[in-house]
Amino acid sequence: MGKALLLTGHPGIGKTTILRQAADQLGDRVGGFYTQEIVGPGGRKGFELITLDGKKTVMAHKDLRGPDVPQVGRYGVDVPALERVGVAALKRAMERGQVLLVDEIGFMEIYSRLFCDTVMLAIMTRTPVIGSIMAKSHPEADVFKVLAQTTLWEVDKRNRDELPDKVVAWVGQLK
Repeated sequence: MGKALLLTGHPGIGKTTILRQAADQLGDRVGGFYTQEIVGPGGRKGFELITLDGKKTVMAHKDLRGPDVPQVGRYGVDVPALERVGVAALKRAMERGQVLLVDEIGFMEIYSRLFCDTVMLAIMTRTPVIGSIMAKSHPEADVFKVLAQTTLWEVDKRNRDELPDKVVAWVGQLK
């Protein structure tokens, strides 16, 4: 069994919900971040990154444009915001000896080399990680899927309701 548990599955299947419910059960044993949609008139406007200790930032937005702004679909990705808030939360959790919550290793996040390096460091130093990862194949994300330290669970409609408790049980087996 690895020290990283990554949930994968189609967008909207419930990976973030599972991780948030598991984090609620784990309490102060976990640190890190999750993402959620920013919705306004006309639908989704972007994505917000929220740390488990209460910090927030806009990680991607449809109005974010510029020559140095990576684009994922119709969203511009604020890589400095991801690093300033999200990566900082991961580093704080590592310093505190907490389980890392990483939601998610996806198209937006992998634009940050610092993010990828921080997650890899956590996994390689045997810091427990629970997170989500995109199902689609991508060289930067696929590296995490094939590590010997990684356990990969696919989320679908049949198993998603039982997975928060299984994630908590998985963490409980680590120590």
